[in-house]
Amino acid sequence: MIVKPKYLVVSLFILLGGIYPSDAVSTPPDPKILHVINRLSFGPRPGDVAKVKTLGIENYIKSQLSPDSIPEPQSLTNQLSQLETLNMSPVELYREYAPVFKAQQPAQQALHGKVRLVIQQAVQARLLRATQSPRQLQEVMVDFWYNHFNVYAGKGLDRLWIGVYEQEAIRPYVLGSFRDLLEATARHPAMLFYLDNWQNTAPGSPGARGRFQGINENYARELMELHTLGVDGGYTQQDVVALARILTGWGFRRDRQTSTGSGFYFDPKRHDFSDKVFLGHTIKGSGEAEVEQALDILARSPATAHHISYQLAQYFVSDRPPETLVKRLQERFLATNGNIREVLNTLFHSPEFWDTSNFNTKFKTPYQYVVSGIRATGIKVENFTPLANTLKQLGMPLYGCQTPDGYKNTQEAWLNPDAMTRRLNFATALASGRLRLAMPLNPTKNNQLSRNQPVDALQLANTLGNSFSKKTQTAIASSPPQLRAALILGSPEFMYR
Repeated sequence: MIVKPKYLVVSLFILLGGIYPSDAVSTPPDPKILHVINRLSFGPRPGDVAKVKTLGIENYIKSQLSPDSIPEPQSLTNQLSQLETLNMSPVELYREYAPVFKAQQPAQQALHGKVRLVIQQAVQARLLRATQSPRQLQEVMVDFWYNHFNVYAGKGLDRLWIGVYEQEAIRPYVLGSFRDLLEATARHPAMLFYLDNWQNTAPGSPGARGRFQGINENYARELMELHTLGVDGGYTQQDVVALARILTGWGFRRDRQTSTGSGFYFDPKRHDFSDKVFLGHTIKGSGEAEVEQALDILARSPATAHHISYQLAQYFVSDRPPETLVKRLQERFLATNGNIREVLNTLFHSPEFWDTSNFNTKFKTPYQYVVSGIRATGIKVENFTPLANTLKQLGMPLYGCQTPDGYKNTQEAWLNPDAMTRRLNFATALASGRLRLAMPLNPTKNNQLSRNQPVDALQLANTLGNSFSKKTQTAIASSPPQLRAALILGSPEFMYR
């Protein structure tokens, strides 16, 4: 069942109680400024609208496409530096934390706390950057590409590796070359474990023994269907088998003799060295280099260019993007050898992106809704546990998507009555200061628990540009002062970006 947005304000009134006369808020800014902030970031923080007005829309886009040109606050750098597992390599994480999986009870229970720390710090790092970093487009693209190359944190060793997977295989490439991004994910132990390629072995090869007994097509299939060509990308079952054979022996090492921290390891004893025909190309049996050739073919394919262009257009413009825009992005992708920054630059200067019929029409995913709420209120978050729990309640836990296709970003996937009730509960708790976001992660007697101050509704409305409908503005102005911030965060307009 779909909930129509016009009913959302009414629902919140019922949840909160009566309404009373009140103050008005300031004049809305240029809708284009709000649009570019809402699409290139997770929503405005206090002062962002004024900053973009001063900077100019074109310069804002240019700076966001070059995140290294934007200095990050020292406070954010300091907080990230305290997350010691964030910069550990896959091998270091395995050596430190993998004994959990081999320990006996009751030692295993105690060790599981150590593993939870790795996931907690990965979640904290992601939310810290999403809510506080001024390099917002970079964070938006981390969200986009992690979903595209999704790895589930609940599967075995990936409990240890999802954070370092984002750090090493996703984050450095989000605005760079798609070919480089593709290879970084293909070589990472987190992906190779999640999609089972670490067991992929040529039958009858010298290394085929124990658990390494035969071909595993899982990663090869998803590599084409989800990561590159798309489900209608023109490949056959024979291409899946050929790519799986190309990928035999492509895995990782966990023992102490591993020479590099990456953990990636190609085992020639388990590889199929015969020649293969893949997507009409003959690839000579040569070992590890075969995968490089296959990735080149996939990254250069017009089908891949179309698949990636469609997903970008859907994420940034419309749930059903115009084919004219997708085709234009596809052409730019092919002309620049998959330069993501150039494709996005074309997208952000397209008439479809600036068509006013597309303004504030993308329904926020739970992640976008929660992060935008924190940013809009300007609350300094020290305890991210309530936000992580909220994301679970909203059906979108970070690193918690079990299937390789990742979370959807369309209204159809997220707009339903139960989700709206949970969002309104979050809005009231956040606005009233009941989320205890200032509470230390590991409270002690010396760290007094504290609630945040209630959100100032007038400041919140001005931060968001007061871009509400007449009905919403009337409702806000007619409500008691202590309820207005919750009304804003629960309004139909704030559900969209």
